[in-house]
Amino acid sequence: MITDLSAKRAQLDPERIAFHTVETGTTLSYAQFDDHAARAARVLADRGVGAGDRIVILCRNRVEFFEILFACAKLGAILVPLNWRMPASELKGLIDDSDPRLLVTGQEDADTGAAAIAGTGIGRLDLETDYPAARDAAAPHPGRDVWPEDETWYLIYTSGTTGKPKGVIQTYRMAIVNYINIGQAIGLRPGDNTLNFLPLFHTAGINLHTLPVFIAGGTNHVLPGFDPTTMLRLIDQGELDVFIGVPAVYRELSLHPQFPATDLTRLRHWSCGGAALPDILVETFAKHGATVCNGFGMTETGPTAFLVDEAHALEKIGSVGKPQVMVDARIAGPDGRPAPPGETGEIQFKGPGLTPGYWLRPEETEKLFTEDGWLRSGDLGRIDADGYWYVAGRLKEMYISGGENVYPAEVENVLSEHPAVQEATVTGVPDEKWGEVGYAHIILRDGKATDEADIRQWCRDRLAAYKVPKFVRFTDDLPRTAAGKVQKHLLPIPEAAQ
Repeated sequence: MITDLSAKRAQLDPERIAFHTVETGTTLSYAQFDDHAARAARVLADRGVGAGDRIVILCRNRVEFFEILFACAKLGAILVPLNWRMPASELKGLIDDSDPRLLVTGQEDADTGAAAIAGTGIGRLDLETDYPAARDAAAPHPGRDVWPEDETWYLIYTSGTTGKPKGVIQTYRMAIVNYINIGQAIGLRPGDNTLNFLPLFHTAGINLHTLPVFIAGGTNHVLPGFDPTTMLRLIDQGELDVFIGVPAVYRELSLHPQFPATDLTRLRHWSCGGAALPDILVETFAKHGATVCNGFGMTETGPTAFLVDEAHALEKIGSVGKPQVMVDARIAGPDGRPAPPGETGEIQFKGPGLTPGYWLRPEETEKLFTEDGWLRSGDLGRIDADGYWYVAGRLKEMYISGGENVYPAEVENVLSEHPAVQEATVTGVPDEKWGEVGYAHIILRDGKATDEADIRQWCRDRLAAYKVPKFVRFTDDLPRTAAGKVQKHLLPIPEAAQ
């Protein structure tokens, strides 16, 4: 059993600042936050929400989201964050799947939310027009003394890089295990500050590093979305201690005019997850005094599974480190048996911080685990002689060209080192002669130019011939998930390969 985390934090550090809304300067102490969460629980209960009921929430990053999250914990209800990038027609599918009693929206997404529940009879609560007054007028709900560790706290619908989203069950125990895993990996200290800006319908928006910092008694600075100007200012002011971003965020920071003048050393620990961080970006930040530590995990792993240690992050550039303290991992070969060091195979997990499965998807849940209880990641990886792990990409992304396995992540890393390339992604497409060949999709840096012949020669100078993309496409944008991952299944296929 787990204690009421917000009530306990309020007892320990009532006056310490839990949340700071950067745009308005508004702060909430831990005592104030717990009071808000208890009153929010009363508001929800008065609207018929009880233990096991689902509440869907559609909003940008704001403190009220976390008030509702902890209110659900006090009641035993289940929160379901929705993707505000989806149109109402897509949201209907997630709402049908989770069968909620109530929809909570931010004002900016109220119309979309209303359209998504039209004709369903589901109640509504607006965070701007309804919630504040109702919360402040409500009597605090006493809540539950303890939270069962295996009980569902919230659902995160997977971003769907390859298919239809599934509701990944997130338990209270998963939150505690993640706090331990990421906390020891980054050296999290009581009172540390971080930035909350990653979308709240994604596991990173809740768990990296917001909930761990909350549990540790630190301060979360909240932005509705990523703003590189504001972040660089907060760093210069010494307001941030630990940080995690996705590769797209690191690209934006590195291209910002204030980046060279910002003292990056004032932020103690830098992490990256969600997708592979190109070596060139690691090297760029290192030149400015910041060692960015690559990590790897999944919504299904809580999410923290790997994070390279700072002492070896540059020596082992490209590595995601070793499995963290509360998770075990192995590389499985095609036959399902553990593969020896150096061989590439599927990364699989075991440990107390894994999801019990997918919401109302028993068949999908069964497929998620091996017969001996290991969680299948669907990602390829290998281990070097020193025990450091490297992710080679999704199992389904690997393609075979002329009988040779090609791992897109390796090719993408080479392309990202080209002086004209801002970002690159590679897919395998059908080829009559070789079976499959590479197709590179490239975003160029502002003011830079190159052509297909130059790109192919750049790769040929650094890679075996079968790894060199046959097709090259220059584009201004790539389809992405909320975590910044490229949705490769949505990329076009060249006419010559069709």
